[in-house]
Amino acid sequence: MNAPPDSPPAPFVLAASRDGVATLTLNRGDRYNTLSGAMMAALEAELDRLAADEETRVVVLAANGKGFCAGHDLKELRALPDAASQRGLFDACSRMMLKLTRLPQPVIARVHGIATAAGCQLVSMCDLAVAADAVKFALPGVNVGVFCSTPAVGVGRNVARKRVMEMLLTGEPIDAPTALAWGLVNDVVPLQELDAAVARFTNIIKARSRSVVAMGKRAFYEQIDRTLPDAYELSGAAMACNLLDPDAAEGIDAFVQKRAPRWGA
Repeated sequence: MNAPPDSPPAPFVLAASRDGVATLTLNRGDRYNTLSGAMMAALEAELDRLAADEETRVVVLAANGKGFCAGHDLKELRALPDAASQRGLFDACSRMMLKLTRLPQPVIARVHGIATAAGCQLVSMCDLAVAADAVKFALPGVNVGVFCSTPAVGVGRNVARKRVMEMLLTGEPIDAPTALAWGLVNDVVPLQELDAAVARFTNIIKARSRSVVAMGKRAFYEQIDRTLPDAYELSGAAMACNLLDPDAAEGIDAFVQKRAPRWGA
């Protein structure tokens, strides 16, 4: 049944929280959750909100409909009038993608359906990803004359270089077990077990110190693309700072005393 004409449009992103887990659900399933400008703005706004939410310990990125995300809205891209507006859209996408890594809470992609082009990029920029076993991933831009250069940034930091080039040059999809073997996702399960597989990660993360996890996530992304000496310099400073956190003292004491830690946050 169609909604009445005066009904407000459905939100692009649905947000729900329970027991320290925030779930953001892409909500344009009829369009395979394409990353239109409006979709990216809505997702970025939710990430900004969660970044300041100390009650949220972990974020799950999910989607409605048959697919997870089919990438950019090609009709919207085609309608952009000039290079400046096109660059503006890609800059907005890059900013949103980077916020996934800058969010203090870990982000887990719950991938129930296809993830292609910038949708594959979206999976790659999450800290963890769990996929249903029938899911396909692809960087198919070359098929329509638009090489997946920005999706390659994220995917290329998950998957070996020649494998990424295979995806980019052929545009052919890979299945979920291949994505697991290549390092794009952490786990592959039957669709009916997807929520349980995601919950396994969320439950583990919630049992850790919020401040230590946030500190460690930030240090990981800051060092990962630096030279080896610079990476050690940065990560050594991060660990020294970590040791000053009260939860570090509590964790070490709990280990020595053979008891469960009592985290401060």
